[in-house]
Amino acid sequence: MVDTKVNLCGIKLDNPIIPASGTFNYGYEFNDIFDINILGTFSFKGTTAEPRLGNPLPRIAECEAGLLNSVGLQNPGIEKVISHELVELEKVFHKKVMANICGFSKEEYVSNCEKIDKEDIVGWIELNVSCPNVKHGGMSFGTDPDTLRDLVRAVKEVTTKPLIVKLTPNVTDIVKMAKAAEDGGADGISLINTLLGMKIDLKSKKPVLANTTGGYSGPGVFPVALRMVYQVYEAVDIPIIGLGGVSSAEDVIEMIMAGATAVEIGSVLLVDPMAAVKIINDLPIVMDKYGIKNLEEIRGVAHNG
Repeated sequence: MVDTKVNLCGIKLDNPIIPASGTFNYGYEFNDIFDINILGTFSFKGTTAEPRLGNPLPRIAECEAGLLNSVGLQNPGIEKVISHELVELEKVFHKKVMANICGFSKEEYVSNCEKIDKEDIVGWIELNVSCPNVKHGGMSFGTDPDTLRDLVRAVKEVTTKPLIVKLTPNVTDIVKMAKAAEDGGADGISLINTLLGMKIDLKSKKPVLANTTGGYSGPGVFPVALRMVYQVYEAVDIPIIGLGGVSSAEDVIEMIMAGATAVEIGSVLLVDPMAAVKIINDLPIVMDKYGIKNLEEIRGVAHNG
């Protein structure tokens, strides 16, 4: 019998499968479709201090081997998340959740993280410094190592939960950014968020997205994400959550072989809401096929050759 359990920053997960922020809302809505307690955990929707309606429509576009999104961090704001969303979640989810926290200034990040850190259901804080779809925030904090290091240090001063920094791939050197996060005190790294892309409508001769550009995700980005996880694993000594185009149990195994401790799935859930269930069910079968008894034995094994 294979063992799918993993340990993420001191918290045990039944399996490494984590629906990614922005693809699973605040979780409890999915409980009408399946028992969400089968998940390792999930990262809830990126949350800011104030409510946000997000970017103008259209903000989703299908493209080759994936999709573009420019949602723009639509969310009800940190106070409503705490007073309503997490209360509803606790009724159906009996594990720790990952809180994806965003901001438009260092002070906002710090304040939001300090507030969410007090919630019992929150196990980890995922510091989102990688959203490409908002101005004056998000990705701007994740493209300069000194700025990132300073932000992580400031957040660590007011929090007690493991802090996982979600990095953008839209940088020249992903390793430099990962090391800056680690130097700032991060307990883990998640990568990658979406690649910046766009699509043009041939009839209108204009960009499809109202915001012109958006985040490209889906199977097409998987090789890029896998490469970055591989590189960062060799550079840092903290756990990595791998994400980016993961859509099968085989992809999960590849991510772990590259060095990931856990794996987030995103765009595939927008195509098939039951994808997480299928991947969780397939994982032991794939492990058995390749003679893998537990996931720890293959973590980073691709670096041994």
